[in-house]
Amino acid sequence: MSERLKNKVGLITGAAQGLGKEMAKIMISQGATMVITDINEKSLVETAEELSCKHMVMDVTKEDQWKNVISNIEKDIGSLNILVNNAGIGGGGDVESTDLESWHLVHSVNLDSVFLGCKFSLPLMRKSGNGSIINISSMSGIVASHNMSAYNSSKAAVRHLSKSIALHCAKSTNLVRCNSIHPVFTRTAMVQSMIDAAPERNIEEKLVQQIPLRKLAEPIDIANAALFLASDESSFITGTELVIDGGLSAT
Repeated sequence: MSERLKNKVGLITGAAQGLGKEMAKIMISQGATMVITDINEKSLVETAEELSCKHMVMDVTKEDQWKNVISNIEKDIGSLNILVNNAGIGGGGDVESTDLESWHLVHSVNLDSVFLGCKFSLPLMRKSGNGSIINISSMSGIVASHNMSAYNSSKAAVRHLSKSIALHCAKSTNLVRCNSIHPVFTRTAMVQSMIDAAPERNIEEKLVQQIPLRKLAEPIDIANAALFLASDESSFITGTELVIDGGLSAT
């Protein structure tokens, strides 16, 4: 069995289901020791048992919880090589219909969590000798839509924050890299809930029609990309965005 992540330790947020779970699964299969976190304790425990990995319940918007998670990883495992900031929420509404509370919530979960994760993980990653930070953004961070102002803004900010962190890491140490992944509509529970809540009929069909490959992405498509960025195969890649969009951005 190939072990592209042998002897590496990784942390993935929002990993109880969907993309996070799929990324944890493939990284474990490639030899990594993984720690998964989520705010949903029941689903998190079930996934941790299924994957036979360590887990911690966590609200990614809380600074003290980030400190605690990283401290526990250092104490229990001793190193950290991979950080995947995956936790996120959707958020519909154009600029006029979005209230400030909703705006702050979306940015807190989607953006503040990335800032906190990188801030508190970097010292341990640096001590561990090498590392790869993978921030899950979205095509919505590159191509905007009129009715997702908060989500668009938060994911665009993740893209640029990732570049800033990559430059910081390159200047302070060349051992830690940082990149962002930008998936198109992916068949996850979050996307399904957005489809179900949409007022338009046949919304999935309309979404698919926008994608040249004429299908939604599957979680494994994004997991394979994350695996590449986590591995030493991408050791000269930093500060960039990996777009996984079925050709959407080429249109």
